[in-house]
Amino acid sequence: MDYVLCGHCKKLAPEYEKLGASFKKSKSVVIAKLQNYEPLASAFKNEEDVVIANLDADNYKAFAEKYGVSGYPTIKFFPKNNKDGEDYDGGRDLDSFVTFINKKCGTSRDGKGQLTSNAGLFAELEGLVKEFVTTGSDEKKAVYAKIEEEVGKLTGSATRYGKVYVKVAKTSLSKGNDYAKNEIQRLQRILATIQSISPLKADEFTLKKNILSAFA
Repeated sequence: MDYVLCGHCKKLAPEYEKLGASFKKSKSVVIAKLQNYEPLASAFKNEEDVVIANLDADNYKAFAEKYGVSGYPTIKFFPKNNKDGEDYDGGRDLDSFVTFINKKCGTSRDGKGQLTSNAGLFAELEGLVKEFVTTGSDEKKAVYAKIEEEVGKLTGSATRYGKVYVKVAKTSLSKGNDYAKNEIQRLQRILATIQSISPLKADEFTLKKNILSAFA
């Protein structure tokens, strides 16, 4: 929550707006705009589990008192199941905001709202993927079964990414090791025309490209 009329708040506003823009493509982050700070909100607008809200505490004094707001701007983070919130004491620039949100919310966005090269990747599957890529053709099916088993243990939104791992491994079994490299090149050509595709499609292609890179 912050107060948008004081000098400090006006200085912060452009960075807050940029942060919104950075996450506008992320489904798990929602940025709610109560006053302005539009760029910050738009950065996370496709992230369903993230809400970035700007509140004029001068007009909502009861809220300010409830959450101990005594100076402006005051920034608080509210994790799920924590209605009391916690104070944010990090940097007031866009990169600091984005880093904080990614760490706290499990997102992987950059300052422009695009997914980073780490989005969708799981360290738990890294060893199995390396084994799958390097093992002989006769052993690949056994490693594929292990990947499928590990993916079956994933929960929540992680299951979406896990299914891509399984699909890539399965297709690699039938099309060979060059499949991942060729598919990455195809997706890169599509993403090069990112202005002509929807943000959701861009996310989908980027996630797939990231996972394919583990198999390349």
